Amino acid sequence: MIIDATNLLIGRMASVLAKKALLGEKIDIVNCEKAVISGGRANVLARYRQKADRGIPLKGPYFPNMPDRLVRRTIRGMLPYKQEKGRKAFERVMCYIGVPMQFKDKRFETVKEANVDKLPNMKFATVADIAKQLGAKI
Repeated sequence: MIIDATNLLIGRMASVLAKKALLGEKIDIVNCEKAVISGGRANVLARYRQKADRGIPLKGPYFPNMPDRLVRRTIRGMLPYKQEKGRKAFERVMCYIGVPMQFKDKRFETVKEANVDKLPNMKFATVADIAKQLGAKI
């Protein structure tokens, strides 16, 4: 299953895809940088900046700054990744920036429950904005 993350809410998308990964489906997510996170832009950026600054630089905990790794980390949070079934499900989830050559001619699916049109207001930040603030070179 190939999912296009354009204009999808990251949390809702992650919960649906985590359930499908636990059921044994292989999931590839393209255009991860175009996924969105709901909330005021300044608040979202401050929350992720705080997560990234937590810890000691040489000892961790480390927080990803690339968009594909941010989305994959969000999905990991919805899986029981410390158990064997969660580890195997997490291995079946792959995220990509843009659309790789191997998926150019394929048909993409979307998650209707996670569309940004479901938001009552239009306050959100894209994953690309967050990644750029965290230091990613996109």
